Amino acid sequence: MRPYYLCSSEGYWYMQIAVGLEGILKAIKKTDLNSEDAARIVNALRKRGLIETAAVQAAAARDSAVRTGEDSVLLTEFLETFWDYHASPYVREKLAHRHSIGKRHCYESMNRVRRYWFPAFPGKKIKDLTKADLKAFSLSLAEKGLAPGSINKIVTCGSTALGWAAKEGIIPLDPAEGLMKFTAPPRKRGVLTPEEAAAVFAVRWKDKRAYTGNLLAITTGMRSGEILALKKSDVSERTLYVRRSWSALDGLKSTKNGEERKVPLLPEVREKLLELLRENPHHAADPFVFYGLLENRPMDNKMLLDGLKAACGTAGIDARARGIVFHSHRHYFAARMADKMTADQITRVTGHKSLAVFERYADHVIEENIEEVGRVGAEVFGNILQFRKGA
Repeated sequence: MRPYYLCSSEGYWYMQIAVGLEGILKAIKKTDLNSEDAARIVNALRKRGLIETAAVQAAAARDSAVRTGEDSVLLTEFLETFWDYHASPYVREKLAHRHSIGKRHCYESMNRVRRYWFPAFPGKKIKDLTKADLKAFSLSLAEKGLAPGSINKIVTCGSTALGWAAKEGIIPLDPAEGLMKFTAPPRKRGVLTPEEAAAVFAVRWKDKRAYTGNLLAITTGMRSGEILALKKSDVSERTLYVRRSWSALDGLKSTKNGEERKVPLLPEVREKLLELLRENPHHAADPFVFYGLLENRPMDNKMLLDGLKAACGTAGIDARARGIVFHSHRHYFAARMADKMTADQITRVTGHKSLAVFERYADHVIEENIEEVGRVGAEVFGNILQFRKGA
């Protein structure tokens, strides 16, 4: 594609673009422009007859917003509706297009805007919000001593809503566009050593479900929501079918990446799952493996982490100081298996892949991989499959 040139009578101001329109927009955003530069850009667009068209469309969008009163609504009211899972037009649009958005995400976002955005912008109308307001807000969060990651999550709750409002023509421009994010060295998640893992699963656990759930996580790399969602029909002779995930707010939902997959199931771990099914007090046709007080709900997710912390304490490991959490099992699995297998083989059972890649490999590749991963897993996790004192 040939270069684009924006010209004026006073000289030449040009941008050489290799990727078309997106390249032009990125170059404009990154370049330090003044009012004279902007006038030159406008002049070039006017010559092509584009300015009038854009102006008419923008005016129509603003007129529509004014008629409905949306542009003068308070920011707090707008954010309240935006993150209301049942009332939000944004959520309705996402779901209509088969995009994933859960009740838990909306609930947590609503809590953040109520706790941080509401006190910062009382009486502020959405149309009056500026980039300077948002910069000052983000800096005030830093002054409170919040971690960079927490600040970014808080700011994103508002910037997502503002970006949508601009796209819908409710406000003419997105004041959050280009807002700088906070960075910090990523906190390294704690992971048990093989010796510590053996010690943790050798002590007596108070709850068999917590013990089995942790054992399943460390030997398969499954996520906590995927484990809680397991039902009797998901347990086969040599594999587990990971078809869904569980959230206290959403109930049963799709897995994190929207895929279904199979993972190899070690015989010793399978026996523990069958024990839980035999002890399940409910009589559903297809009961949860990790049953809870109610037939239609599994055990509380908190029990998995509480059981792990208690076992670590008994084994002489300070889980809090080490940063050991339930998700640490997923890292342990990947690290230990990486010593014996390729990353490609591992990701086929952990779910760390895109849907396109998954569909390309198809089921027959998964089947070929299951036996090998299971064989290596039996070797790698043999030190924690002794069941000397486990629940």
